[in-house]
Amino acid sequence: MADLTDIDKVSDQLVVNASKYYDLAIQYGTEYGLKIIGGLLIFFIGKAIASKLRVTLTKVLDHHNVEKTLVELSSSTLYYGLMAVILLAAMSQVGIETTSFMAILGAAGLAIGLALKDTLSNIGSAVVILVFRPFKVGDYINAGGAEGTVDKISLFTTTISPVDNRLIIVPNAAITGGNITNYSTKPVRRVDHAVGIGYNDDIKKAKEVMYDVIAKSEHTLSDPEPLVAVTDLGDNSVNFTVRAWVKSENYWGAYFETIEEIKIALDDAGISIPYPQMDVHFDNTEVINEKVS
Repeated sequence: MADLTDIDKVSDQLVVNASKYYDLAIQYGTEYGLKIIGGLLIFFIGKAIASKLRVTLTKVLDHHNVEKTLVELSSSTLYYGLMAVILLAAMSQVGIETTSFMAILGAAGLAIGLALKDTLSNIGSAVVILVFRPFKVGDYINAGGAEGTVDKISLFTTTISPVDNRLIIVPNAAITGGNITNYSTKPVRRVDHAVGIGYNDDIKKAKEVMYDVIAKSEHTLSDPEPLVAVTDLGDNSVNFTVRAWVKSENYWGAYFETIEEIKIALDDAGISIPYPQMDVHFDNTEVINEKVS
């Protein structure tokens, strides 16, 4: 009988404990289950809203013909920024303390920022380039120690192709950190040449010949007018400045054609283009005096 009594007591205790744990499971399951469900709802609904806003922003920027790289940067920044806020809100709803987490995240962000300061500088420079648009893809520029046509603008670098069809990849920070010369911004450019003729040649005739060459060129614009003028009396030549205005896309064709045609025309007119030389004059007075004496 004693054994049966002990068994009954143990059985009753197990029932009591099971009931107690069941009540606790119901209590905490209800409490934390609702929090978990709420956190999941915040996360998935927030993610859907963030994705929708990302698509909407992309469409709006594309509609206003914003640079594609800037569109991607802006939409990605918006999306991941919202996702960070949504994730923190979901964690807070579940009951996770986010204050210390944010402090750790901030410290990690600072460390990463210091380690990647050059990379972040390039990203910041990309934003400056894309927002203020000192140049765009297809422009001929001189920037960051490179000169050529802009092939691509990315978050970290700008790809420039010189006239010999190479590719130069320049960090964006190097471009915005110095002067930027954009040769494609204006619809017209000026072709400049310096031409020298001999001192014994006819200045007026030479001027007419060179003016005739640039005036007859198919690339030369009548407004602004071309110019041929004497600018310097050099050591070995009378120097002219020859200027003609052309459309920007015709610059190099006009540049090479003009200098060639000027040389041919001056040769046909019998006008010399001297090379550096030195005239030496001897004083024979002493030699003559010695012969007389």
